[in-house]
Amino acid sequence: MIAENARSLYEVINSRRDTRREFTGEPLAEDVLQRLLSAAHAAPSVGMSQPWDFIVVRDPGTLNAFAEHVAHERDTYAATLTGERAETFARIKIEGIRESGLGLVVGYDPTRGGPNVLGRHAIADAGLFSVVCAIQNLWLAATAEGLGVGWVSFYREQTLASLVGLPAPVRPVAWLCLGAVSTLPDVPDLERYGWRHRSPLAGVVHRERYSPRPN
Repeated sequence: MIAENARSLYEVINSRRDTRREFTGEPLAEDVLQRLLSAAHAAPSVGMSQPWDFIVVRDPGTLNAFAEHVAHERDTYAATLTGERAETFARIKIEGIRESGLGLVVGYDPTRGGPNVLGRHAIADAGLFSVVCAIQNLWLAATAEGLGVGWVSFYREQTLASLVGLPAPVRPVAWLCLGAVSTLPDVPDLERYGWRHRSPLAGVVHRERYSPRPN
């Protein structure tokens, strides 16, 4: 029997979506934003280094500048597609930068915690993985609050770093569109438009050793 709180967690996990066209533009209250950031900051991190930074962006000029950069990168990617892939991609909205009214840039500082971060000596990317854990914490918290999050990935890292003033060696890991939404879609956009479909769990679970997938 699944406990009620566990059931609620699974429901949040399975209803989480990458939102784009659903943002309403309603301003996000500061206390709600603080709850979400606190959830992110509670994430586990290698060596307790907490190597993340969060830049809250509301300025329309910055939102517009980033949206224009992303549109250029979308066009660059679209030019590599032909046929059915090009037609399908043309229908997919990749961001809600202006519509959400709030961008959250998540940075990774590899110097956080000093030169000898416990647990990172053999895996250099362990700090980066920690930042992704923080993003997932925030995403699930936002879903539980009935809010939307959209991870924008059509950008050049140096352009985004310059736009929000990230100093080297801090790396921008994500621009998250964050805000109120009219709804959370039942089906992810990429499935709805036929770009990709979720694979069954059985195809990615291995016992004891990796076994190749059947063709």
